[in-house]
Amino acid sequence: MVFGYFGIPPAYQHRILFFGILGALVFRAVFITMGSMLLQYRWVLLLFGGFLILTGIKMMLALDRKIEPDRNPVIRLFRRFVPVTPELHGQKFFVRVHGVLHATPLFLVLLFVELSDIIFAIDSVPAIFALTNEPVIVFTTNVFAILGLRSLYFLLAGAVDRCYLLKYGLAAVLIFVGLKMVWLNDAFGGKFPIGWSLGTIASVIAVSILGSLAASRVRPKR
Repeated sequence: MVFGYFGIPPAYQHRILFFGILGALVFRAVFITMGSMLLQYRWVLLLFGGFLILTGIKMMLALDRKIEPDRNPVIRLFRRFVPVTPELHGQKFFVRVHGVLHATPLFLVLLFVELSDIIFAIDSVPAIFALTNEPVIVFTTNVFAILGLRSLYFLLAGAVDRCYLLKYGLAAVLIFVGLKMVWLNDAFGGKFPIGWSLGTIASVIAVSILGSLAASRVRPKR
């Protein structure tokens, strides 16, 4: 959606994804380090769990809205202090125009991608801490997920419209993980069974994907 909004050709998308991943790894390391220290306190665990539940409910109830990066306060603030060229200049993030340094739309996209990752990290990092408190495992799983998604990006970009129910499945997963942090772990003697947890998550995601594919086949016939 971001690439489409800014009109970034596929030839330049790889460059943004590469630097976007580098930034994502740095931000995830910061969030995980902070999370591992804060989770020593019980109230932080409850706060994270409650946040995941609210996020899941919001995802289920929120209507699909078009992405509008130009309304993002950070992007607007950046434009006020740094001039931006109206057109792309190849794969360059910055160029000099009449001796003045300008950012290109390519850098604006990279900036928005990094901001988006920070928002997603606020959801995903507490969710992984619900499964394990070991910072090394949390970070390496994030690394593998990010690197794997880069390779699958163009495949997922074409499949995301077909799997439109996946949003609700992921929302249900967030609610489930939040319930684990605030209630289920205590109800099962301190740790909800890992097998049940992974089975529930896998089942919810599988049902949402299969439901999307089944519904997409029925729609054209109707």
